[in-house]
Formats: sequence, structure tokens, C-alpha cells
Amino acid sequence: MILTRIAVRQPVFATMMMIAIVVIGLFSYSRLAIDELPDVDFPVVAVVTSYPGATPEAVENDIIKPIEDSVATLAGIDSITSTAQSGASMVLIMFELEVDSATAAQDVRDRISQIQGTLPDNADDPRILRFDPTGMPILSIGLSSDRLGTATLTKLAEDELSTRIANIPGVGEASVVGGLPNEVQILLDPDRQTALGIGAADITSILRNENTDLPAGDVTEGTSTKSVQVEGRIPDLQGFEDIIVGQRGGFPVRLGDLAFVGTDLAERESLAMIDGRPAITIDVLKTQGANTVGVAKAVRADIEKMRADPFYDGINISVIRDNSTSVEESFSAVQSMLIEGAILATVIVFLFLNSWRSTVITGLTLPISIIGTMAAIYFMGFTLNMMTMMALSLSIGILIDDAIVVRENIMRHLHMGKSHEQAALDGTNEIGLAVLATTLSIVAVFLPVAFMDGIIGRFFLQFGVTVSVAVLISMFVSFTLDPMMSAVWYDPASDLNAKRGPIGRAVMAFDRWFERLIRSYRRLLEWALSWRKATLAIATAAFVGGLMLFPLVGAEFAPASDNSEVQVEIELPIGTSMARTETKIGQVDTILRRFPEVIGTYATVGSGATSGKNQATITARLTPPAERHRSPTELSGPIRVALEEIPGAKFRVGAGDSFGSGVATPVELKMRGSDLDTLKRLSATLADELSKVPGLVDIRTSLDDPQPMLGVRVNREAASDLGVRLTQVGSALSPMIAGEDVSEWTAPDGSNYDVVVRLPQDLRDDAAKLASLPIVGLPDGGGVVRLDQIATVEQSESAGEITREDRQRSVSITAGLDGADIRSAQSGLQAAMAAVELPPGYSYSMGGDAESIIESGISALVALALAIVFIYLVLASQFGSFLQPLAIMSSLPLALVGVMLGLMIGGSTLNMFSAIGFIMLMGLVVKNAILLVDNANHQRAAGMDLRQALLEAGVTRFRPIVMTTLAMIFGMVPLAINMHGGTSQNAPMAHAVIGGLISSSLLTLIVVPVLLTYVEGFLNLIRPYLPKAPDDAHA
Repeated sequence: MILTRIAVRQPVFATMMMIAIVVIGLFSYSRLAIDELPDVDFPVVAVVTSYPGATPEAVENDIIKPIEDSVATLAGIDSITSTAQSGASMVLIMFELEVDSATAAQDVRDRISQIQGTLPDNADDPRILRFDPTGMPILSIGLSSDRLGTATLTKLAEDELSTRIANIPGVGEASVVGGLPNEVQILLDPDRQTALGIGAADITSILRNENTDLPAGDVTEGTSTKSVQVEGRIPDLQGFEDIIVGQRGGFPVRLGDLAFVGTDLAERESLAMIDGRPAITIDVLKTQGANTVGVAKAVRADIEKMRADPFYDGINISVIRDNSTSVEESFSAVQSMLIEGAILATVIVFLFLNSWRSTVITGLTLPISIIGTMAAIYFMGFTLNMMTMMALSLSIGILIDDAIVVRENIMRHLHMGKSHEQAALDGTNEIGLAVLATTLSIVAVFLPVAFMDGIIGRFFLQFGVTVSVAVLISMFVSFTLDPMMSAVWYDPASDLNAKRGPIGRAVMAFDRWFERLIRSYRRLLEWALSWRKATLAIATAAFVGGLMLFPLVGAEFAPASDNSEVQVEIELPIGTSMARTETKIGQVDTILRRFPEVIGTYATVGSGATSGKNQATITARLTPPAERHRSPTELSGPIRVALEEIPGAKFRVGAGDSFGSGVATPVELKMRGSDLDTLKRLSATLADELSKVPGLVDIRTSLDDPQPMLGVRVNREAASDLGVRLTQVGSALSPMIAGEDVSEWTAPDGSNYDVVVRLPQDLRDDAAKLASLPIVGLPDGGGVVRLDQIATVEQSESAGEITREDRQRSVSITAGLDGADIRSAQSGLQAAMAAVELPPGYSYSMGGDAESIIESGISALVALALAIVFIYLVLASQFGSFLQPLAIMSSLPLALVGVMLGLMIGGSTLNMFSAIGFIMLMGLVVKNAILLVDNANHQRAAGMDLRQALLEAGVTRFRPIVMTTLAMIFGMVPLAINMHGGTSQNAPMAHAVIGGLISSSLLTLIVVPVLLTYVEGFLNLIRPYLPKAPDDAHA
């Protein structure tokens, strides 16, 4: 081969190429970002709208439907999911993955701007957000102080700390949770309003216009132009109290006469609790593409500076949650496993090649290939994440394969008596095409993986490309560095009698044992060639056995990772106050602390876009995995049982999903229809049926609890007699009950405040006083019209939450799994669905893990089919035959029984990672068959008959096949046994690959030669009928 010839004859040039690869790779490695997951652009846009005081039905009709109608005709939309809650809505628009997220957000923004004027006046402007499902806080910082009050600490957190942290490079947002909002609260006194005859709508209208500067044009004096401005900004709080809001009896009525004004009257909109006590926290989010570990280190370093700063004396600043720690631990674990796998693979090489120098020559392929791959990762814009690092850790044994085969063949030629240079050239040339075919087979497998459909494909893109690049670099090194060093670095151990010392004697003893193993293999192969049908029967039985093991292996979308956290989601009845939710969190904290694995808790309420005061998320921080015997998943069951002693609350407990965005709900059934009452009845029936299915826990429907409602029914005739319009009723009640932002105020110290008008909380919470609230003042100071004069107040209920899927009402029934997997629960799910008869116009659909498994399974099958086609194309090109590749590819199904046994022994399931491991096997399994068939073809070309050629090929290639297989297996052992923790999610892939390699290698060495005899017999049978080439015809 030309590369080998250049490298052997120009050793300095070859050395410089290797050094260049290493230098560029190390430079690239120093600049690579470290992250947990690949940086995937999700074209998902969220439209979030606040509609204070509105019921879910009103939110649906007034906000969601207009938004859905406006965006529905946008190109590239995959689905629209909407949620209506009391006073808030979220419309989630998912585009096809090919759509650019920035373009999608701008398109949505344009459509929303067109209908914004038609939305209710008291609804806030819709916020258009580029939604990132993986955009979770990387750090949560807790603040507490014994000397500062909540308001002062909140002001410090918002004005000083969050701003300082947000300015750190890579930080995208630092949001304060649990503090008091910066608000000037204007709390109305309805009795004083009634006495003075002034309605709330009049007050809000005046406040909007009184606190503003108004430009009045320019005045020119000579050559000087001066701007004229009416200065109406209120300088201090007293200025608000002095605002005149009306006239009564010839005297002005000031705001202070009928309202309390202050900045210390604000109410909590969110709550944070650390270890059961209220606190203020700052959630830190990174910018897209930023280095997670680097940003977290920078934030932690800045926190240490704050602690040392006298300005922050008396304030306890601590990191209460650090999601970057798991990334660092996982990265460190993979680094260690890379080294350990490389060492184990190198030991195998030494054991077989019986030479330190051969081991060094072969082993150099590993660091050069891995370091060189870093350059490719950098230039492709990838990061060091779970996928790229998993690709490298799994590739350790693969990367050394080519070098092993080349070096072993060079050693064989050296033992024929050739010179080192000639042995290097002849050995590499002889095996070169086979090595090229094996490498291209692996690339042919991984390229389809890299381009799988859907989100799964986006995540595995970096995995497939990384492996492909790494094996191509290893092939290049094997064709250049290995033969060059074999030619110039004299190996005294090329003489088999040159070994001395205890290690040498041990290796020689192993070599003698292996020679006996080769002779035993030859006898077994002779038997197989003599008893071909029995051999194929055994192979078929192994394949059928693999199929029969399928039901014994569990199934899930992705295995849970141990991130040393258990999450508890609390749901209280809708309408529950923040204070009661706080009490429940304290009770949960007490129970969690009974478990010795729990070292602390962190809870939040109201921090999500559509989460209410009745919902809380508690994160229980656990001791490190090495210090406990139970995983988060194993702890979830006992915690769930312990929480049953807390009445009046529903809980969902789990280890959290793969993205850290809450407790995973692997079981989800979606029901669609038009009528909420019917959906509620059907979903409740289905939930009851699901409760009978073993293994299902935390069963919940999105229509579980109703929203208590006070319905104001206006007597239009009475209202008309008093000159009151329906809109005036809403305009008066909305600011008093829901509160209304009327303006912004800048304090003398530069702090910004929202000016909010509302009733005091004790009056808002008293339903009996609602009827007597003043609505509108009568002309000429004749008093006010109270609500009870024109309307009646009736208690009723509405849906607590309304969800919509693709512009149709739906309800989700979700459940967790305890002691079961999604496949074992599938029959129970089907039976439960069959037990609920749906009326016309209503339908079911599957969600959760079942939907994800189906989608990923289809993607995996497509990738597998493409991989098989590409492998066939490579093999047919290599061997110049249409039929020989079929014999080689017969080794593929032989891996199945090993995969199933590997998963069972390793305690793994059929999931996304083990499926990719099986696809990965396709390229690895055919490597052995290629080496065998290639050598058999060489023997046939030399004049040997088929049977003898197969025997000689088997014996000749037995050593490199076993060597490369063991190198691959031992290279993956650290990952398979999760030696350092932090990589348990990836272990199923290693279990599948190791098991499949063992079974396929054992069977390939026997079955493929037998099948080749049938292929040759078939060719001999049809050869007389095949068309002859012109030259053959003349001959």
C-alpha cells in the first residue's frame, strides 16, 4: 500500500505526521467544552401569557384558542400542546427538527403580534420563549441571614448578587426564587372607597397617567435648542399618597385617604425552602453551548470571593445544588475508564504478541487515535459530553484492532525469515485490504446511527461521528506508524527463544497453551466441516434461544442515572394557599430526613411558568453513591410509602428523568375529546382501571381536581338602571382581587419597582366580603354602586387545568413504575384501555416511555437495515463476490444470544443504549469473519482446495481474531462494571457488546467456514449457466 511504503521509506516524515496529529489534538482538547449532553438545537417555542384572575376555561377561550389559530398555519409545525391554568397559559409549539429554532421563534413572534390587540386588556403581553427541554439550572445558590429581613435580602439578591453572577461569562440567567417582589403595593380600603364614592377602575386609570414624564417639544434660543419635558415622575412614596384621585364636597380626595402605600407590603409569588426552612435562592442557567463545568467553576469561585468580602458579612451564601458535579464525575470516570481500558487491551496484546516492543508499537495507536479524534470533535463543533465520551470509551478495544492485526501479520512474516522492512511491507500489504474492509464496515454501521431520525438521532449524531472518525484515524496509524516502527525498531523478541525472566516464562507458557488451543480448534473445525448440517442446527438453535430470551429481559426507554437525588413532587388541592403548601413541605422534609441517605432538601413553589401555589418540587440530596447501598430508584419506593402518612396531598416520587426536569412518568395515556366533564369521567374510570395493574404507582390525571370558583352573575337590568356596564364590573373587580400593575417607579436610590393596586390579602381571601365591594362611583359624589346591588355571587367549580393537543382538548393519565418495566406493564395497560368504552369523537394515544420506545425502536431498525446494506456493499466490493458477503454476514444473528445473556447477567434492560450497542455489534462481528474469509481466499488463490484453505485460514487467523476480540472485551470491561460510578446509563451498551462479541466470535469461527462450503457448492452448481466474459469465451 502506498501509505505504508511512504511511511516505511520516510520514517521521519511518518513520525512528523503522528506528532502533528498529537499536537493538533492536544490543542483542540484544551479548548473543548465539557457538558452533560450534546448541544442540540430544539425548535420548540413557548408562548406564555398571564391572565390574572381568569379561570382555566376563560384562559382557554380568550388566550389559548386565538394563539393556536394564529400559529397553526406556520410551516414545519410538528405539534401544538397547550395548558390553561387559573390565571396563566402556555402554548408549546414543536417544529420539525429541521427548522431553525431562531427562525421558528421569530415566525411565532410575528404571528402573535398580529393578534395581540385582540387579547383581553387585563391580560399581560404574551412572552415568546425559545424553549429548551435541557435548559435546567446548573447551580442553585442559597441565601440566608440572621440580621437582614426578607425584603432587604431579596433586594440584595436581585440588585447585587444575581446581577453579579449573570455577568460571569457563560451565565445566561440568574433568577431569584423565594424572595419578595420589588413592588409598590397600593392596598385599597373598600370601606373608604364606598364612603368617598371612588371605584378601583378610576384609581388605576389616574395612577397610569400621573406617574410619567411627558415630552413637550423643543425651544430654540439663539443657537441653543432645549428640550421641554413635563416632569411627572413621583419622587417618593409620599408622592403616591398625595395623588388626587377625585373631588368630594369641593375638597380633593387623595390616594392616601383610601389606600395604604408601601414597599414592605409585597406578597410572595414564589417560595424556596432549604432543609425545611424558608430561604431565598438564585437559580443559575448557562447560555446555550457554554461549558457547563467551566461556568459552574467560575460561579463557585465568585461565591468564594463574596464570602471573603466584608460587604456580605452576616449573609450565608452557599451552593445547595450543583448539577455540574455529576458532569464532572462522569467525565472523570470516563477518563479513568479510557486509561484502564487501554491498559487492559494493551496487556492482552502483550500476552499474545509475546513482545514488549510489539506491545508498544501496537499500543501507540490508542493515544494517537484518541487525541487525534479530539481535533475532529473540536472542528465539528462538538463538546466532550456523554455521547462523545461514551463513544471513545467503547472504542478503546476497536481502535487497537487494526494495529493488532497488522502487527501480528508483520510478526508472522518476520518469522518466515524476512527482513524487518520487507516483513513490514509484505505483512501490511497482505492484510491491508481486509483491514480496510473491517474499518469501513464499522464506519458503515455508525454513519446510519449518526443520522437516525428524531431527537434520538440528534443526540447520537456525535456518538456515531466520533466512533467513525476514531476508527479511521486508527486505520491510518496502523498503515503508517505501525509498519514504520516495525521496520526501524529492531525487535530482539522476534526470536521465540529470546524470552528470559519470570514474565517471559509466563508469557511463553501462555503461548504454548494457546498453541494447544489452536490445535483443538482445528479439530473442532474439521468436525464442523464434516458435519455441516449439525453445525448449522446448533447455530440455528443458538439464534432461536436468543429470540426466546427476549421476554426475560426488561424494556425501558433509557435507564435511570444515579445523580444522588430523589425528587418529590407535591400536589395539593387547587386554591391552596402558599402558607399551607409551605407547611406540607415542612412535613415532607421531616419524613425525608428519617432516611440516612438524605443529607438535605431543597424545595421550590411557583418557580415554573405555569406552576401554581398548590404545587411544589422537593429535591432530596443524597450521600455519594459509594457511601450508600440504595440507588435513588430503590429509595423512591420506601419514601413513597412513608409519605402516605401526610393527608390531603398527592405525591410523585422518583429519581428524576434523564434531563433532570422532574420526576419521570414512563406511563402516559392521552385521551382526546371535546367535553371536559366527559373527559374527566372517562379519565377517572381509566385511572381506576390502571390502579389494578401491578407495578403502577403515582397514578394521576390532569383533570384530577376542580378549581373552586365564585361566579359573579350580573343582573343586566339592575346594572343598566344604575348606569353600570358589564365591562365596568370586570374593570373594578380585577385590580382589587387579581391585582393590576399600573406603572413602574424608580426610587431615589435607583431601584425599580412595579406599582401594583389590589386589596389586602385578608380581604381578598374573604369570599363573604366580595358582594359588598364598590364597583363604580356615582356621578356628583352620590356614593358608589356595590357589587351586591347589581349581581349575585355563587360558588361553583371549574376545571383545575385544561390541556390541549393539536387544538383539541385532551387529558393525560400518567403513572410511574415500581418493580416493573414498561413492557411487563403493557398488557395491563391494554386491558385497562379496553375496559373503558369511548363514545364517538373520543380517542386514545400512547405517550411516555411506550411512545419513546416505539419511536426509538423504529429509528434503530432503520439504522440497522441501513447498516446491513452498507456492510454488504463494502464486503461485495472487497471480495468481488455477491454471495461470499452473505456467508460473512451470517455471523450477525449469531450475536443475538450473547446480547440477551449479556444484558441479563449485567442486570440491564433493552433500552436506547443497548439497542445502539446491538447496532454497533454489526460492524464488530463481521471483522472476524472478514479476516477469516480474506485469508481463505488467499489460500485458494495459491492453489489450495476449499476444505484445506478453510482449515488453514481458521488456524492462521485464530490468534488475531481471539486477540482482537479479547482486546475489545477488556477495553469495555471498566464501562460494563461501572468501576467509577457516574456512567451507569451507558453500561447496557457495554453489556450488549461484550455478550454479543463472545457468542458471535465463538460461533463465527465455526459457522462461517461451513456456510462458505455451501456458497462454493452453489457457485459450482450455477457456474455453467452464468454468462461468460468475452475473454473467457475465447479461452
